This record gives sequence, structure tokens and C-alpha cells, in this order.
Amino acid sequence: MASFTPISPTALAELLAERVRAQPGRVAVAISAADAADPMGLANRVVEHLRTSGRPAHAVSLHDFVRQASLRLEHGHADQESYRSSWFDYDALDREVVSSLKEQHRFLPRLWDETTDRSARVRRVDAAGNHVVLVAGPMLLGRGLAFDTTVQLRMSEGALVRLTADDEHWTIAPLLAHDSDVDADIVVRFDHPDRPAVRNS
Repeated sequence: MASFTPISPTALAELLAERVRAQPGRVAVAISAADAADPMGLANRVVEHLRTSGRPAHAVSLHDFVRQASLRLEHGHADQESYRSSWFDYDALDREVVSSLKEQHRFLPRLWDETTDRSARVRRVDAAGNHVVLVAGPMLLGRGLAFDTTVQLRMSEGALVRLTADDEHWTIAPLLAHDSDVDADIVVRFDHPDRPAVRNS
């Protein structure tokens, strides 16, 4: 059984930034986690550490790469299979961010506005030779995306029930199913976000 070492939230962000800094060139990082874990919050803290050390970095939210409402809500507002397989546009994320970063040396920080259900209408960002892009959001792993480093913030069912808004509890089953099927380079127990623990190598 894997062992885990407790770490502070600040030290966790520093650890991830250190791991990324050790990688040359343009780097794509996945922080896969339920919304209850606030993966964008962690991604933004890692970006701050990287920029402070002189490494250009951006955080991209998976929620800015959702499919149009007519597609993701085709089977209703709380369809678990749709949430797991067709809610987010992973193909567009690959095309506009992950592959584009490596092949075209630029990326699109946002594609779709989930609230207004309209195009985000933002410009592509030119990527420096050592640019880091951290993509944060639910169920990012096992999608065939060529991330250089993957991070998984794992939460138990009890933690998800406790920290997920009542009207979003229908997402818990697909989140747990996804996490049980995948693994990451860096796995963090995140039942208590103020007291994470990192899996030992």
C-alpha cells in the first residue's frame, strides 16, 4: 500500500513548482481534481511561484473548455455519463492548449464561457521557449493528452459529499469512477485541503 507524507498547502505549491522548474522547454501540466478541491487555486499558486523565479507560466481552467450547453445538457442537467464523457471538450483542450503549446508555440487560454454559453473570444498567447501551462479541472487524466507532468488531488467519497455543493452531488459518482481508473505522476490526498499529503515515490 502506498504511503503518504503530510505537507502544508504552501509547501505543496512550492513542491509542484520545483518539479516543473526541473523540466526544460515548454511544459504542460495537468492538475486533475474535483471542483471541491479548487484545482485552479493550486494552479494559480504554482504559477505565482514559477513567475517569481522567472519562468513564464499560465493557468488554464478546464471549465473554460466545456462543450456548448446544447451538447453537454442533451440528456439533462444531471446526467452522470454525460458529465464524465462529453461535458468537457478534451479534444479542443488538446488542439488549442496542449498540442498547440508544443507544436505551434502558442495556446488559447479560454475557449467557451460556461455561464453565457458563448465563445470566450480571447486571443492566443505566444509561448516562450520555457513556458509552463497548468491545466486544472475535473477528470483530466486518461484522455490521451500529452501532459509532461500529471497531478491528481484525490478526495474520498465522504470528502466530496462534505465539500461539494448540494446541487452538484450528482457529479460525485463519475468523479470517483474516473479517479479509480487512472493514476498520476504526483498523487495528493486532499480530503482536507488545509492538510494535504503527497504519495511517496
